[in-house]
Amino acid sequence: MDQRGLVERARRGDHDAFTELARGAVTRLERAARLILRDPELARDAVQEALIRAWHDLPGLRDPDRFDAWLHRLTVNACLDLARRRRRRVIEVEIDSIDAPTVSDHASALADREIVDAAMRRLDERGRAIVVLHYFLGMPLTDVAAALGIPIGTVKSRLHRALGEMRTSVETVETDATPTSPVPGGQVA
Repeated sequence: MDQRGLVERARRGDHDAFTELARGAVTRLERAARLILRDPELARDAVQEALIRAWHDLPGLRDPDRFDAWLHRLTVNACLDLARRRRRRVIEVEIDSIDAPTVSDHASALADREIVDAAMRRLDERGRAIVVLHYFLGMPLTDVAAALGIPIGTVKSRLHRALGEMRTSVETVETDATPTSPVPGGQVA
């Protein structure tokens, strides 16, 4: 059965239809939540909260074709709520790539991943959410705006700011890694 049919059945209270919808989306939602919250346990909690809210609010969903964007929006909002509640707690998680390309130089890939992880760590949750939805999940900016419930212009400006912060962070790492003084013998360390 197509997604629209499942959404319609779930709106009428069909638990099996909702279970099928949730099962199809939970992996993507958890990946997005892990990237936003940087903690696998919190990510699972956020996805669970989003799915509970989705079940309760599903009868009010106006456009069944927008179910995925609506579910992403609920997940991002659950992530932001959890982050606000746990702001004082230091949270770190290793970023798992969604579509891992084949890389022959694992050391270089690991170093690049650590640089991106450090740059993502410096972003606030709202900026991180937009970067995750757009670059890690491949959502167009219009869908990101719909998922977050904010205007497209706000998405673009937040994305621009987040990318600028990440660029500055990466440049700082590269500057710190550049040797400034030669070692004896005239070679640069």
